[in-house]
Amino acid sequence: MRIDFLGATTEVTGSKFLLTTIKGVKILLDCGMYQGKGLETDHMNRDLGFDPKEIDYILLSHAHIDHSGLIPYIVKRGFNGRVFCTPATRDLCAIMLPDSGRIQEADTVQFNKKREKQKLPPVEPLYTMKDAVTCMRHFITIPYGLDYALSSDFHICFCNTGHMLGSSAIYITFREKRKKKTLCYTGDIGRYNKTILPDPEKFPQADYIITESTYGDRLHTSLPEAEHDLMLVIKDACAQRKGKLIIPSFAIGRTQEIVYALQRLKNENNLPDVEIFVDSPLAVAATDIFRLHSDSFNEDMQEYIKTDPDPFGFQNLHYIRSISDSKKLNTYNRPCVIISASGMMEAGRVKHHLANNIENPRTTILSVGYCAPTTLGAKIMRGDKEVSIFGTKYKVKAKLASIEAFSGHGDYKELIHYLSCQNKKKVKIIFIVHGEDPTRQYYAQHLKDAGFQNIQVPDFRESIEI
Repeated sequence: MRIDFLGATTEVTGSKFLLTTIKGVKILLDCGMYQGKGLETDHMNRDLGFDPKEIDYILLSHAHIDHSGLIPYIVKRGFNGRVFCTPATRDLCAIMLPDSGRIQEADTVQFNKKREKQKLPPVEPLYTMKDAVTCMRHFITIPYGLDYALSSDFHICFCNTGHMLGSSAIYITFREKRKKKTLCYTGDIGRYNKTILPDPEKFPQADYIITESTYGDRLHTSLPEAEHDLMLVIKDACAQRKGKLIIPSFAIGRTQEIVYALQRLKNENNLPDVEIFVDSPLAVAATDIFRLHSDSFNEDMQEYIKTDPDPFGFQNLHYIRSISDSKKLNTYNRPCVIISASGMMEAGRVKHHLANNIENPRTTILSVGYCAPTTLGAKIMRGDKEVSIFGTKYKVKAKLASIEAFSGHGDYKELIHYLSCQNKKKVKIIFIVHGEDPTRQYYAQHLKDAGFQNIQVPDFRESIEI
C-alpha cells in the first residue's frame, strides 16, 4: 500500500491522506479544507493532488471542516463513492457542510466585487450550499467498534477519540500478498477527564500509525483550572471592567464545552449576573444534535442529565439565530458574554462583533483554542496593534486573554498517553501529521523519549510505501 500525504503535513488544516492498495483501490482518509490563508487557501483547496473520479471511498474521522470540508467539492468534481463515518459525524456534517457552502457563496460575492473593480473575471465558489446538501447522499454510518468489511481483504473499525461528538480513529486491517497489516489513523485526539465526552479509547495493536501533533510541543492546564480561569475572566471583564467579553469559539464541541462550564459556574453561584449570548446559528443547530446523541456523553454527564435534562440551557443564556437579533448585540451597552463562531476568528458572526468592539478598551477577547498562525485570531492574540477586518483597519485596544485548556486537542503528554496502548516494539512506523513545524519535530522527540522507534515527519505530498 502507498500513502500519499496530501494535506495537514506542515500545518493543522487540510487533512487528506490517500491510500492506494496493491490492487489499485483508492481510499481517502479525510477530505479537509485548508483554512486561514486568504487567496492562497483558495488555490490550495482547488489543487487536490488527485482525481476525485478515481477515489473509491472516503473514511472520515470527524466533522470539523479541516477534515470534512472538501467533500462537497470532490463530489462536484466527480467523486461517486461512499463516505464512511460515525452516525454523529454524519449528523454534524449535515449542518456544517451546508454552512460552509453558504460561507463559500458569500465570500465569493465579496471577492468578485473586488475583482470587478480590478477588471478581472469573476470566480466561482468551491461549492454552494446546494452542493453540500447533495453530497450527503454519499454518507454511510458505522457505529463505534464494528468491524466493517469494505472488501474481503480490507476492514475498518471506528474507535472513539473523544475529540468531538462522533470523532474517531480509523483502524484498518488489510491483506496484501497474503500478508496481514494494520494501520491506524488517529484523526484528532481529545483530552482526558473532559466534562462532556468520554476519554479517548484504546485501539488495537497497529503496524503503522498516522497521528496528529497540534499541541505536540506544550502542556495544558487541567479542565477544573480552566473553569476557574474562565470565572476569573468573566468577573474581570463584566463585573469589574463593565464591558463585553467576546469568546470566539468553534460552533461544534468548543461552544458546548464553554456553555456547560458556564452552567456549572451558574449552579455554584460563581457567575456574575450578566446575559450570555451564543450567537451562531450553526452552534445552535449543533447543540440540538448534542442533545440527540446524549448516549455519547461520559458517565459523569450521563449522571448529571438525570437531574438536569438540558446541560446546555439556563437562565440568562440566550441562543441567537436571526441576523437582526445578532445586530442588536452591537448596540447592547451592558456587560455581557458573547460566544460566537468561528474559533480562529476567520469567518462567521464573530468578525462583526470584533469589528464593533475591538477598539473599545473595556472589551475583552478570550481565545479558547488553537489559532493557525496566518488567521485573524492569531494576529490578534499575538499582540498585533492593528488588524484588518472586512478590509477595514482596526486598532486593537481590547484586553486579550487566553485559556487553551478548553481545546479539543490533547497536549503532548495526553497524545503519548493515548498511544501507550500500543506495544512500542510492534509499531513499525509512526507518521506525524496535523501540526505546524517545528511542533511536529518537538513531538517526534517526545515520542522517542517515551520509547517509540522510527518516527517519520512526512513532507507535503510525500509518498511512502508500507
